Amino acid sequence: MRVCVYWFGRPSRSPYETQVEDFRRRVSRRWPAEDIALKPASGLREANPAAALTREAETLLTRIPPRWRLVVLDERGRNRTSADFAHLLQSVERQAPPGVAFALGSDLGIASSLRDRADVVLSLSPMTLPHLLARLMVWEQLYRATDILGPGNYHRAGVS
Repeated sequence: MRVCVYWFGRPSRSPYETQVEDFRRRVSRRWPAEDIALKPASGLREANPAAALTREAETLLTRIPPRWRLVVLDERGRNRTSADFAHLLQSVERQAPPGVAFALGSDLGIASSLRDRADVVLSLSPMTLPHLLARLMVWEQLYRATDILGPGNYHRAGVS
């Protein structure tokens, strides 16, 4: 199973980018992994944001290979613990799709049509996060999932 994180924007010169790449490499030990930047829709952003979101959704859907699972990251999605997320990925892995695409929207958000099409809608937080931070969190959680599915020593379950 392959893993791709699709996001709208441009890579920046930031220490976060270094961390994203570090976690992507770590995830690749279990699942081949890519971090793919897509160009946000232009020309409609101010005049018609809904049309811009629709165009971005169409762009994203043309990039996802056939039979891949789609996980949309959205604040309206379901919250999961790291362990729940790991077990979700394990369940998907057992179904043997070619891959899983994680989609982060642009600064405008994500089209409702894309959320409706998703196999899973996942929330990283009920708060709105900067895209770079959200991307880093996705990659860190993907790596944590590989560790939980083990064997590893990165994830520490809380002590009650």
